[in-house]
Amino acid sequence: MNIEKTEKKHFIENEEGKIVAEITFVHAGVSRVIIDHTFVDESLRGQKIASKLVASVVEEMREQDKKIVPLCPFAKAEFERKKEYQDMLA
Repeated sequence: MNIEKTEKKHFIENEEGKIVAEITFVHAGVSRVIIDHTFVDESLRGQKIASKLVASVVEEMREQDKKIVPLCPFAKAEFERKKEYQDMLA
């Protein structure tokens, strides 16, 4: 499954072009983004897709030298679980 990227979200589409998983974020100034929503369709649950979406945003923001505010409950839990994300917290 390929994760597609836009300026405000990373997502996965099914064969019909329907978004079946996404993580959205908003830019907060020039040095931060706020992760505000994560969604995974029931058909993909249990495959760690949401974790992969969070990792995708973390990787992109690392490249852009931006910090992250994880407001979405899932993203917040991921940041609490993964020590390797701590340096990315705003």
